[in-house]
Amino acid sequence: MACGCGRSPTGKCIGWHALSEKEYQEKLKEYKDEELAKRKTDE
Repeated sequence: MACGCGRSPTGKCIGWHALSEKEYQEKLKEYKDEELAKRKTDE
């Protein structure tokens, strides 16, 4: 399902619309850190 709130970094709804701004920023940082770690292990 597409994300209507615009918060999902994947473009698909992952339930982040219900998070407070602080929670959203924390989740976004975690997501970016995990993606960076994945890319480093793929190299």
